[in-house]
Amino acid sequence: MSKIQGAVIKEQGVTFAITVVKKHILDSPSQSEQTAQSFRSLFPGMPIVLMGQDSRGTPSYRGRKDIVNFLSNIHPSQIPWKEYTFR
Repeated sequence: MSKIQGAVIKEQGVTFAITVVKKHILDSPSQSEQTAQSFRSLFPGMPIVLMGQDSRGTPSYRGRKDIVNFLSNIHPSQIPWKEYTFR
């Protein structure tokens, strides 16, 4: 069992999931895709956006462009984070 920090957000009629990952995963397109796929069972039918933070805590995102643009304009503290457990 693994635990992740994530959130499900509904904005402008789109329900999507965001999960926190290590920055090196976010920086690798293939690892990002594999990681997002591994979360599909936790967030079925939803677009999944990955968030990583640099050493200063500045977030960056990978996923659907419209969702990434939305998230880039809000502070991470505005996201309703919770802990999810998955296999």
